[in-house]
Amino acid sequence: MSGTADERGGDAPRRFSGQVVKGQAPRSAIQHQIPESILTDEDLREAMSVLPDNYGFEIHKTIWRIRQKGAKTVALQFPEGLLMYSCIIADILERFGGAEHCFVLGDVTYGACCVDDFSAKALEADLLVHYGHSCLVPVDVTDVPCLYVFVTIDFDVKHLVGTVESHFEEGSNIALAGTIQFAKAVQACKVELAGRFPSLTVPQSRPLSQGEVLGCTAPLVKDGTSAIVFVADGRFHLEAIMIANPAIPAYRYDPYSKKMFLEEYDHAGMQRQRKNAVLTASGASRWGVILGALGRQGNPAILSTITRLLKDKEKSITKFVMSEIMPPRLTKIKNIDAWVQIACPRLSIDWGDEFKKPTLTPYETMVALGAVKPWWEDLETAETIAPAYPMDYYAKDGGQWNSSYHKKKKKPTSSPLIRKK
Repeated sequence: MSGTADERGGDAPRRFSGQVVKGQAPRSAIQHQIPESILTDEDLREAMSVLPDNYGFEIHKTIWRIRQKGAKTVALQFPEGLLMYSCIIADILERFGGAEHCFVLGDVTYGACCVDDFSAKALEADLLVHYGHSCLVPVDVTDVPCLYVFVTIDFDVKHLVGTVESHFEEGSNIALAGTIQFAKAVQACKVELAGRFPSLTVPQSRPLSQGEVLGCTAPLVKDGTSAIVFVADGRFHLEAIMIANPAIPAYRYDPYSKKMFLEEYDHAGMQRQRKNAVLTASGASRWGVILGALGRQGNPAILSTITRLLKDKEKSITKFVMSEIMPPRLTKIKNIDAWVQIACPRLSIDWGDEFKKPTLTPYETMVALGAVKPWWEDLETAETIAPAYPMDYYAKDGGQWNSSYHKKKKKPTSSPLIRKK
């Protein structure tokens, strides 16, 4: 998966491999080329003028896709921060795309894991357009044809470049990353900084784009990295790459306030809390297994694996399906000694203390059941190594506990490690 192309396709990474006959474009280029009649439509341009001009909603491409498919019913899904534009976009797509009905899926959307092709199918939608996230769930997997619109956001990249240059010594080993909205800017920044920072890297955890970080999936930076510079207006995604790389100082550049902050994270406190939860759950006999029902958060393959491991240990199992997993709701359910939630790892990491009973991630459950090695063991046996709690939930090469839909290579069951500086 690569970064977002602009609406004309001019900046798109090349996906075609093979011989091109001179004078002919690849079939995919012809298929996805947007007609000039759409690109130059003045009425469409005026209708789009009410949307922020630095937000890449890819309206032209979406209209062309709707027309190509002859889609009459279109479902639109937005994260909370973009929901304010949903009615405008729905009106535009109906007027210019030819769709008879555009439904806005109103359930909360935390990430691409929440892509709700199930609801779109129930509405008999011909196309689902998911805004604001990358394609974790491949388009050949969804039950309804799906178009992902990353919504790239343009900002003053020169200011980011200048900020990095003024805060770090020339030649410093920096890793640059951010959320998917700023992936295009991260790449532009890398080019501008290459002269003064030749060893600057933009790490990648496939199938994510270069530099892209999710709340549950983050790349490991290369050895010798002295700092992480993360482009985002909030901490949630930043914390994922901090958890995965606990020994590396992390700075957050806010493109809206144009300020950079040195961020901190209580790694010791988080890992102590999660270790205690795992050790407590290891002695539990009655387990509640929750399959998340918010879009595609819940993965049936992981459910099968966890169920098998629990049965092998002769544990009592009660299965639940929940769209929202909240401490008060679980507290009301009696006769459960420990929970495993197959939804979002950050629910356990961020809110672990709020749950009355241990509420584990699939990875932590496998540790509790002795199926994989605890991440903390190496800290106790080698002073020169610090454990990195694995943040690989959708990584192609992630552990057996992860939810990747992409083919992955076999990987040792021990957690990843990072050398201390």
